[in-house]
Amino acid sequence: CLAELGIAFLFAPGLHPAMKHVVGPRRELGVWSIFNILGPLCNPAGVKNGIMGVFKPELVPIVSDACAQLEMNHQFIVHGNDGLDEFTTTTTTMVTEIRKGKIEAYEVQPGGLGLATAASTDLVGGEPAENAAITRAILDGEKGPKRDIVLLNAAFAIMASGKVDTPQAGLAMAVESIESGAALKKLERLAEMSQG
Repeated sequence: CLAELGIAFLFAPGLHPAMKHVVGPRRELGVWSIFNILGPLCNPAGVKNGIMGVFKPELVPIVSDACAQLEMNHQFIVHGNDGLDEFTTTTTTMVTEIRKGKIEAYEVQPGGLGLATAASTDLVGGEPAENAAITRAILDGEKGPKRDIVLLNAAFAIMASGKVDTPQAGLAMAVESIESGAALKKLERLAEMSQG
């Protein structure tokens, strides 16, 4: 799947010996904990590029230091100032960017990329079937706050991948992927391969 599509879902407890012992206690806690931070940092795939969201603002510099020590190539450590552990469109997002050993902290505003500021209620999902329908609608071209937050996160993920140097270029690439139908085709192919 990964070799053919360039994307795959990897369930950490199935791949990392230590993580299978953490699943039970993490689920029993029922709240965000250190396990939510350790999982991505202990990724057995050795991922060096990406976005890592954290659930408290004070974790941004701590996790950034850990990522720098792990010699991440291009990583964004983020915390939405609305409490989301990803880039948000309701307010600003705290960001620490690690790129080839250099660390830079800044804030991202959705308007800085031409995206509208959303209300938190505009971003609410639901049960898995509803979330799947929302995802399909976004990739089918439906516009609005949910698409905007997807585009914002995709812009920085594309930037972290090294395909572009700016979030603006990443945003343009994400928009093109949706509008051309390429993103939807990728999702359909992933669903087909993972169920076969």
